[in-house]
Amino acid sequence: MIHVFLRLAIVCVLFLASANTAGAKITLPFNFTDNMVLQQKTEVLFHGLASPKKKITIKTSWDNRMYSTYSDNAGNWKMEIITPSAGGPYEISISDGKMITLKNILIGEVWFCSGQSNMEMPLAGWGEIINYEKEIMDATYPCIRLFQVKHTTAMKPQDEAVVDFGWTECRPETIGNFSSTAYFFARKLWRELKIPIGLIHSSWGGTPAESWTSYEGGKKVNSYKTRLEERMKEAEKNEQYRPGALYNAMVHPFIEFPIQGVIWYQGEDNVGRATEYVDLFQAMINDWRTKWKSVAMPFYFVQLAPFHKPEVVEPTSQWALLREAQCAALNLKNTGMAVITDIGDSLDIHPKNKQEVGRRLALLALTDTYNKYELAESTAPKYDDYRVEGNKIRVRFKQLGQGLCPEEALKGFIIAGTDHVFYSADAFIEGNDVIVSAPQVTCPAAVRYGWADYPVCNLYGKSGLPVSPFRTDKW
Repeated sequence: MIHVFLRLAIVCVLFLASANTAGAKITLPFNFTDNMVLQQKTEVLFHGLASPKKKITIKTSWDNRMYSTYSDNAGNWKMEIITPSAGGPYEISISDGKMITLKNILIGEVWFCSGQSNMEMPLAGWGEIINYEKEIMDATYPCIRLFQVKHTTAMKPQDEAVVDFGWTECRPETIGNFSSTAYFFARKLWRELKIPIGLIHSSWGGTPAESWTSYEGGKKVNSYKTRLEERMKEAEKNEQYRPGALYNAMVHPFIEFPIQGVIWYQGEDNVGRATEYVDLFQAMINDWRTKWKSVAMPFYFVQLAPFHKPEVVEPTSQWALLREAQCAALNLKNTGMAVITDIGDSLDIHPKNKQEVGRRLALLALTDTYNKYELAESTAPKYDDYRVEGNKIRVRFKQLGQGLCPEEALKGFIIAGTDHVFYSADAFIEGNDVIVSAPQVTCPAAVRYGWADYPVCNLYGKSGLPVSPFRTDKW
């Protein structure tokens, strides 16, 4: 009798499993939905689940092309779809005998937007950027699409992200809680390029770069290996600080989704560890490029804004050191840095003028990625070298464009002799150089510019963009 019941039970289980499989509906990844933006002129990997051994077909309305494959024994299937030049809206039909249709699909440029709180800072809510009410009221851009990831950590790389909200048209009712920097970046691109822009926003305030780097990527940084294990132990109570934890949950789920590039705003949480950040930040960029299988993927980032009490002479500034560490990443191909020393807030680590931050990031993309501007229009001159001339130092610049400005006395320069004691300096533009001196320093050895937590400085290129802080010494 027991054997009879056992056989009946097995038959019932097999029957139910067969019935459930037979009725299985095609399922797609979390980010393949109505309203999405697909990267133009590339191959997008469509994949999902269906009944085992089923023929899967995909039809794309932009060319009426039919793609097909078969699901495996477990119901898994995948196929690559070729996307055209920017346009839309389109539909994508997917069938295993039962059809589902994705609607209102755009083909354009997809950007991944990440970092900590200054990237996360929304137009309204706790952000309340400049003129936020009017900016929200005017934010009707249906060809800009928004996708927002929820704060999540994971011990291992995840295939699916936890979503705050999926692909959504940019409208006044949807933009208020979205990244203001990302939105203004996209708005500038849209106005210049007139093609759809997709934004995947995945950031978390108060988080360090090592959390956004894969664990194996962090282990490749020789100067960071010991610190990495320390951070693993320190993060037991705050998972978002664990190396790799945010990469696993908030970046890895997207690495098979083609993007044009990344915009990044982070660094505040790594202040005090600038030497470490030099290698770590570059390792993170290379790590993401490796994961996306795009070795030259554009990566544009924001240099730290001024913060804390303004000081004229502050040679030990930790914020200045972190800004310098960020500059080191410019040695990597297809990177760019938006300098914002002129739009900080001494009392608020979250300055409100995100319109200009987004615009400056977009200028980098419009120059380097889309070839809409000359380099001189999107960047300021950069420090090159110096020469001691008696009791003065002549500072030279490269990538001059149309030159330096303003003509009046410059602010933000300090100078020192071999005793390493810095003094506020007099500085003026002479041709394409800056001449720096101070009465206290008769035999100068080093100059620094904008070297403070909150630098008060006014050296610009004629592009209207500020020159990045720098130093001539390595003291």
